[in-house]
Amino acid sequence: MISRKLYKPIFDKITIREKIGCQWASRTHYRLSRTNNKMAEKRQIVVPGETIVSGNEFLPGDGAYRDGEEVVANRYGIANIFEKHVRVVPVSGAYYPKRGNTIIGTIVDITFNGWLIDFGGAQNAFLPVAEVPRYVNKNEMAEFLNFGETVIVKVWDVKSRGVDVSMKMRGYGKIEGGMIVSVGSNQVPRIIGREGSMVRMIKDATGCDVTVGQNGKVWISGKDTDMEVAAKKIVEFIGCNVLVAGLTENVEKMIKEMGLKTDDVEVVSEDTDK
Repeated sequence: MISRKLYKPIFDKITIREKIGCQWASRTHYRLSRTNNKMAEKRQIVVPGETIVSGNEFLPGDGAYRDGEEVVANRYGIANIFEKHVRVVPVSGAYYPKRGNTIIGTIVDITFNGWLIDFGGAQNAFLPVAEVPRYVNKNEMAEFLNFGETVIVKVWDVKSRGVDVSMKMRGYGKIEGGMIVSVGSNQVPRIIGREGSMVRMIKDATGCDVTVGQNGKVWISGKDTDMEVAAKKIVEFIGCNVLVAGLTENVEKMIKEMGLKTDDVEVVSEDTDK
């Protein structure tokens, strides 16, 4: 927990200028009233020690703590309130894998019993030979997965010494064709959208398959190279505008301006931290 003595908000208006992956963004965000119960409908940038909302009915989650009746941020990020649950989603920082995460990485080494995968974390992930969908002779491991090849895997265990992953499940395995787009791992929730609504919008508009790794790698694969490029532009647009309210509407507008079709996608909520 961060002592509130280290930082005490003075201004109700906070001007933030930060680099978000691809461009400098200068925006003015207004700190919401502590008594405003419509917080769930708005987004705000908070800094450590800043009160997000007041009321015993709100429950602090990841990135927040309770101080009396107030829920306070303990890190810099986007305040996210959903059904009285308060979290602070970081807008920058390293990726830390969690059990169940889907990640995209590159084979960097082959051992006697598996493969090492670079996914951009502090340590490489380990894919045991027993966690691939078919039997692989240990003398033919390079024929199944070789150096430099890219794979989609699922994290099934996180240890102090490393990360264990699997690709036994449907939808996981070696990537062939398409393109990889790199974004900040903290931009991933906005690219996915609540219950996958944003990804569905991209898929419907371009006809491409889009797989988003929680480590900030996005694989786009389509029959048409032009559509792959269009999907890439949409993904990068979302990544550059993660702090913007009304992002869903802006993406829909961009898709229409690109001459693509948008189907009606039910957006449960724009605020997502999954």
